[in-house]
Amino acid sequence: MLASVMAPLWACILVAAGILATDTHHPRDSALYHLSKQLLQNYHKEVRPVYNWTKATTVYLDLFVHAILDVDAENQILKTSVWYREVWNDEFLSWNSSLFDEIREISLPLSAIWAPDIIINEFMDVERSPDLPYVYVNSSGTIENSKTIKVVSACSLETYAFPFDVQNCSLTFKSILHTVEDVDLAFLRSPEDIKRDKKVFLNDSEWELLSVSSTYSILQSSAGGFAQIQFNVVMRRHPLVYVVSLLIPSIFLMLVDLGSFYMPPNCQARIVFKTSVLVGYTVFRVNMSNQVPRSVGSTPLIGHFFSICMAFLVLSLAKSIVLVKFLHDERRGGQQQPFLCLRGNTDADRPRVEPRAQHALITESSFYGEHLAQPGTLKEIWSQLQCISNYLQTQDQTDQQEAEWLVLLSRFDRLLFRSYLFMLGLYTITLCSLWALWGGV
Repeated sequence: MLASVMAPLWACILVAAGILATDTHHPRDSALYHLSKQLLQNYHKEVRPVYNWTKATTVYLDLFVHAILDVDAENQILKTSVWYREVWNDEFLSWNSSLFDEIREISLPLSAIWAPDIIINEFMDVERSPDLPYVYVNSSGTIENSKTIKVVSACSLETYAFPFDVQNCSLTFKSILHTVEDVDLAFLRSPEDIKRDKKVFLNDSEWELLSVSSTYSILQSSAGGFAQIQFNVVMRRHPLVYVVSLLIPSIFLMLVDLGSFYMPPNCQARIVFKTSVLVGYTVFRVNMSNQVPRSVGSTPLIGHFFSICMAFLVLSLAKSIVLVKFLHDERRGGQQQPFLCLRGNTDADRPRVEPRAQHALITESSFYGEHLAQPGTLKEIWSQLQCISNYLQTQDQTDQQEAEWLVLLSRFDRLLFRSYLFMLGLYTITLCSLWALWGGV
């Protein structure tokens, strides 16, 4: 009776014990643990992982440009975010997968194994980027190290064609210590695949990625030859925002200034108009100065255009001011009043009147002359008539000089206008040509 009752109980106890034994495997009993321990137990990361030291370790490189973060033309610095891959074979980290539960790939700490000392020649600084401490190793000993890098590199930036500029910046990868006899470089993908691959590029910034061409070369030095791979990142700027906010307003201001040449050269309103345009153009340049890149090596073409247009504007304004002042002084200096002839012959006795009262004064002088000549002689009358004649001759000479100056300055005005129009047309054609070349890249 007791045996029949205990039999099912012992069966339940054994089943429960089996389940617990199945769920409480120790990590040391796993094939992955034994494989990792076996690979790293006698591993020396200070030694290049080859059995034959005369055999070079080939490192295969690959690069994806993820984003263009900043282009600093003033400091000649390019900031990019790239996805970088390097693959090499470690002869000390291979195993037979059939002996380790068919494990064909594991991850190991990068700090625990040998890694190639690959650097970027153009490195200036490395911004904070995600740290990936592990690498993948397969059963044949092939190691793949993939990481995202925010690269701050030096680049020769040309801004002459701004905002239709195309930049070419290089990232050169090489071993800092090992010569080509120890560490060689090669492409993980074909150069053609690398050149046109833009699938991971974020094309929502100011710059558009055109291509990433790559070349292999050996740099010779006194220490030996060093293998290097150069990736040329070719990019172009999106110009539409600068065309709308910078180029069109500047051309509009120049066209407004050209309209002032249709005003008479001796018109004082022309000075006021040109002064207003000059002030507006100066304010526009100050507000837009932050949008134009500054570069020590080259000045943007639109910067030259702004300076030339400013020079034309100032020259035209100065010419108008000098002309108006000269004509005003000529009129004041040439005004001889009929009263001088009637009251005396000395300069101290000669009063001055406004030009618009000249004809009235001549008429009045005849009236006053009749009263003043009553006690006088014919000699006094003749002297007064000579004085009036001299005044009229002087006035005719002043008018003639004014007309000559107006003709001369009108010719200068036409020359300045044509030069201004030529520069504006040349600038517009140049910008359109640069835009067409930009679109054809």
